[in-house]
Amino acid sequence: MFAFNLDLIRIEEETNKMVFSPKTRIAGVLVGLLAVLGISSTAMAQEWPVKTITFLNPFPAGGGTDAFARPIAAQLTEQLGKQVIIDNRGGAGGTVGASVAAKAAPDGYTWFIGASHHTIAPSMYKTLDYDIQKSFIPVALLASVPQVLVVNPGRVSARNLKDFIALMKKNPGKYNFASAGSGTVHHLAGELFKIQTGTFIVHIPYRGAGPAMSDLLAGQVDLEFDGLGTSAPQINAGKLVAIAVAADKRNPAIPNVPTFAEAGLPDYKVSTWYAMFAPAGTPKPIIDKMTAEVQKALNTPKLKAIWTSNGAETPNLYGPAFGQLVAADVNRWAEVVKKSGAKLD
Repeated sequence: MFAFNLDLIRIEEETNKMVFSPKTRIAGVLVGLLAVLGISSTAMAQEWPVKTITFLNPFPAGGGTDAFARPIAAQLTEQLGKQVIIDNRGGAGGTVGASVAAKAAPDGYTWFIGASHHTIAPSMYKTLDYDIQKSFIPVALLASVPQVLVVNPGRVSARNLKDFIALMKKNPGKYNFASAGSGTVHHLAGELFKIQTGTFIVHIPYRGAGPAMSDLLAGQVDLEFDGLGTSAPQINAGKLVAIAVAADKRNPAIPNVPTFAEAGLPDYKVSTWYAMFAPAGTPKPIIDKMTAEVQKALNTPKLKAIWTSNGAETPNLYGPAFGQLVAADVNRWAEVVKKSGAKLD
């Protein structure tokens, strides 16, 4: 009986040591803190938004990014009951605005509207103070606009891809292509085409897609690898000739124009995409809530009609799956930059 009581005392002593040891106390505090933080972020998400939300657009007003950012901002304003505004911070191929967005408070009130140009920037700009894959959380792919090869019919005689490639090979360096600027998708789309076809076409960079299109229409340059949204009206008006569209399937905006694959260049696929990112550290419950609202917005008839008129596809790519696209594009364009020797002018 006495021995039994001693055993009980020993068990109690060991139990007390275990319960009140410093390590156990610290672990208990940490568990409690994490629980509080979890409850706090969840509560924050339930209350969010309580004030104006900012979409930081790293390009000037009126460009391709605005064409999608503004309609979705208006739709989300309606859905959330709080104003969603656009803050245009253009400069250096979208890298100035990206830098600002990367440093924004991760509280769910600043969202970065990036583009495929930002997957090219790491290979073109050597002193970026942000990392598109580490400084942001990928939220949603908002729109994807295929590139289309368009020519001024008064300057280029070819009307199909086979004849176009033959013409370029026969006259290396004679023809030129406009782009929205060095390091843009328009530029690298041209470099990728040259790599895949063994042609040499002179690159003429402009300060934006608008000026490039104006000079193409005026006959100051020969051709352009352009986003379908700006080219489709000119194609349908007969002012430009479309050689092929760089997508998996034909686009409803120009249904008579074949894909590059149909025309004989199966691996040439290029699109300009626009997407939403959150500054790293933004609470997951808030990201989840915004993701759900974006999905709802993209499926409204109003936005579907706008996307179609801009020649864009309505994607269904969110979170980590979208992050995989970003990583793949960073690697893809790095290879194109390396092979082509593309540089900033």
